[in-house]
Amino acid sequence: MKINIQIERLVLEGVKVAPHERPLLQEAVESELGRLLSRDGLNHDFYASGALPSLRVSSLQMTPSNKPEQFGHQIAQAVYSRIGQ
Repeated sequence: MKINIQIERLVLEGVKVAPHERPLLQEAVESELGRLLSRDGLNHDFYASGALPSLRVSSLQMTPSNKPEQFGHQIAQAVYSRIGQ
């Protein structure tokens, strides 16, 4: 089965991500979300529903020691908690 997810915009309120870190964050979100979907699949409620106008997730904690890759994984896991099995 092929799953295609398009995230048009990711809003991180109260978080500053340096311009040079944005590609690292994006890659981490994409790879972790892909890994989770490949491993555990998509919630069956989403098979027929198609697009979602927005998706809110729980708060995440970013500390100064968090690297963009770590924060990207947290974001992907939060998204997956809403759309995954």
